[in-house]
Amino acid sequence: MTNADPQPSAPELVRSWPGTAYPLGATYDGTGTNFALFSEVAEAVELCLIDRDGVESRIELTEVDGHIWHCYLLGVTPGQRYGYRVHGPYEPEQGLRCDPSKLLLDPYGKAFSGAFDGDPSLHSYDLDDPTQRNTDDSLGHTMTTVVINPFFDWGNDRAPGHEYHNTVIYEAHVKGMTATHPEVPAEMRGTYAGLCHPAIIEHLKDLGVTAIELMPVHQFMQDQRLIDLGLRNYWGYNSFGFLAPHNEYAFAEKPGDAVAEFKAMVKTFHDADIEVILDVVYNHTAEGNHLGPTIGFRGIDNQAYYRLVEGDEQHYMDYTGTGNTLNVRHPHSLQLIMDSLRYWILEMHVDGFRFDLASTLARGLHDVDRLSSFFDLVQQDPVVSQVKLIAEPWDVGEGGYQVGNFPPLWTEWNGQFRDTVRDFWRGEPATVGEFASRLTGSSDLYEHTGRRPTASINFVTAHDGFTLNDLVSYNEKHNDANGEDGNDGESHNRSWNCGVEGPTDDPEVLALRHRQRRNLLTTLILSQGTPMIAHGDEIARTQDGNNNVYCQDNELAWMNWELDEEQADLLEFTRALIRLRKDHPVFRRRRFFGTPLRGEEDPQDIAWFAPDGSEMTSKDWDSGFGKSLGVFLNGEGIHEPDERGQRIIDDSFLLLFNAHHEPIEFALLGSEYAHEWQVVLDTASYTDDETPALPADGSLSVDGRSTVVLRKLS
Repeated sequence: MTNADPQPSAPELVRSWPGTAYPLGATYDGTGTNFALFSEVAEAVELCLIDRDGVESRIELTEVDGHIWHCYLLGVTPGQRYGYRVHGPYEPEQGLRCDPSKLLLDPYGKAFSGAFDGDPSLHSYDLDDPTQRNTDDSLGHTMTTVVINPFFDWGNDRAPGHEYHNTVIYEAHVKGMTATHPEVPAEMRGTYAGLCHPAIIEHLKDLGVTAIELMPVHQFMQDQRLIDLGLRNYWGYNSFGFLAPHNEYAFAEKPGDAVAEFKAMVKTFHDADIEVILDVVYNHTAEGNHLGPTIGFRGIDNQAYYRLVEGDEQHYMDYTGTGNTLNVRHPHSLQLIMDSLRYWILEMHVDGFRFDLASTLARGLHDVDRLSSFFDLVQQDPVVSQVKLIAEPWDVGEGGYQVGNFPPLWTEWNGQFRDTVRDFWRGEPATVGEFASRLTGSSDLYEHTGRRPTASINFVTAHDGFTLNDLVSYNEKHNDANGEDGNDGESHNRSWNCGVEGPTDDPEVLALRHRQRRNLLTTLILSQGTPMIAHGDEIARTQDGNNNVYCQDNELAWMNWELDEEQADLLEFTRALIRLRKDHPVFRRRRFFGTPLRGEEDPQDIAWFAPDGSEMTSKDWDSGFGKSLGVFLNGEGIHEPDERGQRIIDDSFLLLFNAHHEPIEFALLGSEYAHEWQVVLDTASYTDDETPALPADGSLSVDGRSTVVLRKLS
């Protein structure tokens, strides 16, 4: 059929009623399905039903209310594939890109079927001559939206509801966690069902994490450029279906069954007292820049969904580095985001979100505006405001780095924590004062907005960058496998290879790397704030120096569950660290310490010491040497009450940090603080065996580049 051919009519068995303009998307009620689509620029809209043979039936939508085109189809049931054709102006120079030759995906689609095959018909222009139209039909070359069954037996499912100060986040990838796990059945690896397999649940429970933060699971698109290179979009930061779980992660084969499988996964995690947080990408879509394909938003209402360059509406504003930016200034784009968030909370039972490049959502005209419409809506929303909201507080635009500037409801990935801790342990000068601030919850960043230490999502590594193992094994990125001539990925990693680039058999280098991994984990887990571990860091996962595995859907990026002795030791060390944090509220306080870092008053809940046992002075804090520090945490000086209003009394601890390359003798605090101390953790020689008591009037040699944690005995 050509575009000039007469349109096929709807099947005789399908009865069309007017339907309603709300809710948007396709909503099955047990008898039929209501369809509703927003487009302010459309002159006509056709709903296209696709049968199992790929044959299309078109139904012209004649009901329009408030720019919502809608109908109700009696007898249309879950599993029905569909799309839209939107008729209207095609004037790219004016930002208008309606194109009825393209089968368009529903922005409110809750499931998708098929795949994009890279055919030229996906584009509204001729690939050889972009000035010429391409009116070839994209049906058969694009994905289709699927009507889902919204009904699911949640049983007695309850959100774990862990408060931030009791939270340990584990950032993970659905496929990467399970692709090689020997206990997960082969056919279930890489799926939602595989991720909640008892073997994975057991690993997370034994580790002690309370929340799993999933890298993007919204339906995303494979980049044709990567496919042409024999690669794939592994990370998934290329979304277009903000209400749909990614279909390639489904063990179930029927279109739409991914929804029930995802729900079952969430229910299983909740049964294990683990929260589910989603990494969401509302800042852009998979359609890319003006040369991208027309798969949905662009052809439905380009001006409403995208930020266009003022005076040059053919092109897109790009604050994300991906070609386009979602237009959060438009009420229907904002509605889409808010409806998506509420859907994942109310219907999919997730417990929170991490917002990719969140500064993009705060942009008004050009500047980042922390009081933008999006954040006002979140603040007022009775559903969204009650879950965990985590910002990646930067984007690639001017003024986009906004660490510490998000509103009170929000927590943030603390990039300054990451950078400071890395610098301290690789021996950079003059970082001790900054290190102390990060260790105590970054009050300089968060207290002025009325937030608590837990607003700081502390991390040393994440999906983007080196793994923990590679951070101490490589000075330079090694990204040749990505096909970008090494131009991708961060070049300034604040990493240190401990003397040899990459793999080595040198026992001294290996021992130092093992110690550095422990140092970084100890600092992360015992700092005030909310710690986040990147998946696989607890077993020294490596990416062979590649710090940008966004396109490596293979063993390079997947977790390798075959552990050698050193990896098994690190796993047990990490478990012990998290147990120490959980057992002692002094490491996970709800409020900031009461004594200023350089206060004149006698310390009540915290005190800082030089290695000789004297309290830190301004000269010590400003010293360019800045590689050693002692901190006393007073378990009897915790001012905030517990959840039941009772006073919190905990053990007291002395933490000794030595980032110098040689051992340093630390004086133990005398009778004013303790009579005896016991080493509970030493990153230079970790053991489960109980250590003998040490007199408070003595001293302790702390090995070069290591940390010692002591507990007050009496």
